[in-house]
Amino acid sequence: MKEMLKYYKPYIPAVFLIVTALFGQALCELALPGYMSDIINFGIIKGDTSYIYKIGAVMILVSFAVVICSGLAGLFSARVAAKSSRDLRGALFKRVTAFSAAELEEFSTASLITRSTNDVQTIQQSTVMILRIACFAPIMGIGAVIKALRTSVPLSWTIGLAVLAILLIMLLAFLLVMPKFKVLQAKLDRINLIMSERLSGLLVVRAFTTEPFEEERFDHANMELKRINIFVNKAMSFMMPALMLVMNLSSILIVWVGAKLIDTQSLMIGDMLAFMQYAMQIIMSFLFITMMFIMIPRAAVSGQRIGAVLKVMPSIKDAPDCQELKEPKGMVEFCGVSFAYPDAQEKSLSNISFSANPGETTAIIGGTGSGKSSLLSLIPRFFDVTEGQILLDGIDIRKLPQKNLRETIGYVPQKGVLFSGTIASNLRYGKESASLNELREAATTAQAIEFISDKPEGFDEPVAQGGTTVSGGQKQRLSIARALVKNPQVYLFDDSFSALDFKTDAALRAALKEKVGDSTFIIVAQRINTIMDADKIIVLDEGQIAGIGTHQELLETCGVYQEIASSQLSEEELGKGVRNNG
Repeated sequence: MKEMLKYYKPYIPAVFLIVTALFGQALCELALPGYMSDIINFGIIKGDTSYIYKIGAVMILVSFAVVICSGLAGLFSARVAAKSSRDLRGALFKRVTAFSAAELEEFSTASLITRSTNDVQTIQQSTVMILRIACFAPIMGIGAVIKALRTSVPLSWTIGLAVLAILLIMLLAFLLVMPKFKVLQAKLDRINLIMSERLSGLLVVRAFTTEPFEEERFDHANMELKRINIFVNKAMSFMMPALMLVMNLSSILIVWVGAKLIDTQSLMIGDMLAFMQYAMQIIMSFLFITMMFIMIPRAAVSGQRIGAVLKVMPSIKDAPDCQELKEPKGMVEFCGVSFAYPDAQEKSLSNISFSANPGETTAIIGGTGSGKSSLLSLIPRFFDVTEGQILLDGIDIRKLPQKNLRETIGYVPQKGVLFSGTIASNLRYGKESASLNELREAATTAQAIEFISDKPEGFDEPVAQGGTTVSGGQKQRLSIARALVKNPQVYLFDDSFSALDFKTDAALRAALKEKVGDSTFIIVAQRINTIMDADKIIVLDEGQIAGIGTHQELLETCGVYQEIASSQLSEEELGKGVRNNG
């Protein structure tokens, strides 16, 4: 919870204003029963009409003051809650986007979404209520007790009895409901997780005709959430009628006993009515406090979930003595690099050493699980190396600011990712100021201009979330075009040509070499045809380098590469490669 408190510090002055307004509201409300008692005792009973008008006018003014103070307190409370929740959401978003993959593994995507929306909304609603109730109820309760004791009415025991009953109801509700709030949020996480998986894997679900299974899984989670919600709401719905019953029984008890005292002329009617009003104010104060103690546990659960995210510091951060690369050239060098995923028992990469030079294409190939994508993810510091170092233009990338490092890199992931918007907005993602000519040139190089031109709105064609309105090959070409618009010094292609046919693949690689041939290209690929013209090919096997060389050299010297080649190339192509080497 302490991680959240700093987001409320800027609003402390507003909280003082709220307390002041609520204090004024409480004083005015506490004054009204006294005025009412005076009107009855000294106005109505004695028949003094002028006194009734005078005190009545004062009561009207006091009532207007109550409305004004209450309105100001509500306005400031809502503003503080809304603004602090905005800051909290912003802090969550900033922290989550700064997480490396290691930190993201601690929380599911569905849980992070719930914490950023539902939990923050719970905190916001609770903040409004707490600011209003936590300040108002104690002032009102203490003031009403003082006022009631000063009336000299011998009925104080009725208030004590009512307060005791309220405390027992509050304790019972607290013990029943408190443990369920944490379960409730966990069930909500589960619902979001199932929905997210179902929507992202909709085509797979349909292809395997597992709709009934998915519906049953969702229904089970939905029923669990419903069951917890019903229990909580039942407990809450029982509490309020019970509290109102206590309040009404207290009123009846005061009138019953007070009537006997009035009959014996031991008590004036106005004093009894004033005492009853004070008693109701005391009971209502405890009712408000009860509501607060019901809301605080739920807010505390949400606060703990939000705090759990905020207290996790990103493991990948800028070094204190980092230096910015002014004129990057794009030379990448691995020096004895080893890497293991967090909590993994074995290393994914061991003793990797090679260099990728500007103007050259360096390809990485290997079997499934050999560490190709892991190696590529180390360059933009999605993960940090466990041993060794990676140099960019001779500087350890851990000594560079992350922003500066990633500005030199054009990254195209294995699975093309597009964002909702238009084709143009997606291509400008890495360079907002890119002109239409730059977009057109990048799309032409990426072999995407043809299908873009066929769209009714061209570059302004809408793109749905996740790029579902374009095919897999089109998505990959748009991802490549987006990297080209950025015009970086280093291009990282993580098997980014897999969805392209051989003709488009070859045309794309030729266009890349012609347009941005002075940059450093590092390509992860599964197909040998994609990389056989590379200047340098690195063969990985079980996280280690099995061979480095050109296509022809590796056909002659590297057994792992020969196995991959024999599974993809014809005997004629293999023989041609060996003859060329000879």
